Amino acid sequence: MKKVGIMSMQRIANYGSFLQAYALKQLIEELGHKVEFVDYHVGAPVIAENADSKNKFIRKLEKGLETFQYQAPLSHKLSFIRYKQSFAKKYMPLLGITDEMNYNPTLDCLVIGSDEVFNCIQKNSNVGYSTELFGKDNRADRLITYAASFGNTTLEKLEKYQKAGEVGNLLKEFDAISVRDANSGSIVEQFTGEEPVYNLDPVLTYDYMNCCDRIPQIEATEKYLILYAYAGRISNEEADWIAEYAKKKNLKVYAIGGIQKCADRFVDCSPFEVLAYFRNAEEVITDTFHGSIFSVITHRPFTTLIRKSVGNSYGNEEKLSDLLNRLVLTERMTTKVEDTERINQQPIDYKKVDDVLQKQREIAKKYLQNNIEG
Repeated sequence: MKKVGIMSMQRIANYGSFLQAYALKQLIEELGHKVEFVDYHVGAPVIAENADSKNKFIRKLEKGLETFQYQAPLSHKLSFIRYKQSFAKKYMPLLGITDEMNYNPTLDCLVIGSDEVFNCIQKNSNVGYSTELFGKDNRADRLITYAASFGNTTLEKLEKYQKAGEVGNLLKEFDAISVRDANSGSIVEQFTGEEPVYNLDPVLTYDYMNCCDRIPQIEATEKYLILYAYAGRISNEEADWIAEYAKKKNLKVYAIGGIQKCADRFVDCSPFEVLAYFRNAEEVITDTFHGSIFSVITHRPFTTLIRKSVGNSYGNEEKLSDLLNRLVLTERMTTKVEDTERINQQPIDYKKVDDVLQKQREIAKKYLQNNIEG
């Protein structure tokens, strides 16, 4: 039995971050190892914003006030703030994470990933730029990644902000590198001269719907559509269209993960209950990576809205295109919400998707087994 650490985005109050961290822990424990989560020191973001000079309390306060600017019922706004504030206390213990930070433990193997652990050219002060996410100063006998992603950090951005040399040198120190998308793969290949292994996100690799006994049965009292998107990213025009569409189909709109103008209900639930809600949904509209994944593993009809990156703004085009291409589901993508009507009517051959997943699960298991044990 090896002592294995996972360094990920495990402390982010976000269903996708939680469920990918839980899934990777399960996958490694199934191989017979002891797992703990490892923290990193958050550095200053590479792209500076005025907010970075403010202290944590002021930033949190401003984030809370921002919630009240969104167009959504007041009760939803209050529920959303409670959900964000209580997330860590309620759910981190399920990952074995405590308030005490776990920096630099001695390990047999440190696994960095999954999630956007390499997305270092961004302005999020909760993540910042940390060389520890690239393995610096670790105390592990072996250093590997699993389905790590640069997100929308590109080679051009690394060069522009003069981080290419440092990141490249650190990547060369890994014993094995696994990425989840083509952009990340091409950066790794450019810096190391070696092609990395491609693995799917752990939420797809771990068979949640058949193996996780924490997902409850939820009795649906009404038919509903799930809108899974960050607060503030669905425009007023898109929200108005979704409200009309749901009304026409006699569906309620359940917002999960963020508050929305068009929602009949904001659902504050556990990460495992999210999957139960997805399983019972009539259909899904999402503009997120994990919202698309939750739809796939629960076999739902879904539409994924693509957002393009403009300047330093955060888009999802690269990672969502890559994900849906790997799952042979590119026809579920659109930049126009109006296409939902056509897309969600198209049946999905989930037998074909499950065959892809089954093969990828075997590849992931072999990768972890071979590279954790060395």
